[in-house]
Amino acid sequence: MKKWTFLVILFLGWVCIPQAFSQTNNTEHHPLITKDTLILEGETHFKNMKQLTFGGDNAEAYFSFDGNRLVFQAKNPKWNALCDQIYITGVNQTWHNSIPPLISTGKGRTTCSYFMPGDSSILYASTHEGDENCPPEPPRGNKYVWPIYEDFDIYVANFNGDIIQQLTNRPGYDAEATVSPLGDKIVFTSTRSGDLELYTMNIDGSGVKQITHELGYDGGAFFSPDGTKLIFRSSRPKTEDEIKEYKDLLNRNLVQPTNMELYVCNIDGSDLRKITDLGNANWAPFFHPSGRKIIFCSNHHSPKGGRPQFNLFMINIDGTGLEQVTYDKVFDSFPMFSPDGKKLIFSSNRNNGGGRDTNLFIADWID
Repeated sequence: MKKWTFLVILFLGWVCIPQAFSQTNNTEHHPLITKDTLILEGETHFKNMKQLTFGGDNAEAYFSFDGNRLVFQAKNPKWNALCDQIYITGVNQTWHNSIPPLISTGKGRTTCSYFMPGDSSILYASTHEGDENCPPEPPRGNKYVWPIYEDFDIYVANFNGDIIQQLTNRPGYDAEATVSPLGDKIVFTSTRSGDLELYTMNIDGSGVKQITHELGYDGGAFFSPDGTKLIFRSSRPKTEDEIKEYKDLLNRNLVQPTNMELYVCNIDGSDLRKITDLGNANWAPFFHPSGRKIIFCSNHHSPKGGRPQFNLFMINIDGTGLEQVTYDKVFDSFPMFSPDGKKLIFSSNRNNGGGRDTNLFIADWID
């Protein structure tokens, strides 16, 4: 749609037989993946960039606690993944002509995977218990929307793809879960209150606590490195028309993510502060290893009337010191630092021959 079809691709997070990760040692080599020509002009924080996937829509790649592995979601017909499924890979493995180990069931649609403490199991959300088929996509209209599938629940699986625990089991949307670096808490988004709010729970699913309480979509939350704070995206309607539109969409299990800002708070919801006021969509935030900065995705700088450009930016936790990190003409998002802060993984439309593929890229990080 000339409301730019890229909008459908760029918000990937919206979202085959399983085999054990330890049994695969695929490390393909491709002539493009080690060239620093993957780094665009102005991207001074990057060095030694590698491309890890080569086709389909690959997104939300997150490091294991030990920093040696990645878990990510992908939609790729060549992998028999007609909608997002969860895969695991080593940080140095590339997937050009083969398929990484599948961790999800291969049924329904999955999203938001994350390593559990000990790096022997994976957390993710899935719709497979509601319907084993891929859920329908929202119709394309004048406004871009995300589906809020009511069948999403949060599960824990081992590397063989066996579900070993179900953490949520109630009507409504439960997804977007991530784990504290301390290994004691999980944060997730749920509609159980009638709105899209943040909740925390203990690592075993007990002790669920609501963290946000204001009307609007609160989601995509991550813990600070010391486990004391949360960073998240939010679209909070203010005017009468905005509130009506938000509620009408939510009643249809939809949300419009085109106007979002970033907020930070303590893990109990206290000291809530808005740290961006840039306009358009500011999302996919993650803490810099120092805990004093946030890296995130934004299209606030896109030329008016032109193709939306989503790039990575950094900002201080107090909202000062905005800095552009990537300079793609289309889409860079879903950044995550390795636990030691030496590497950054992200998704990008770069190096796809002008097509629509979104792939995973990893680079050494230079402060």
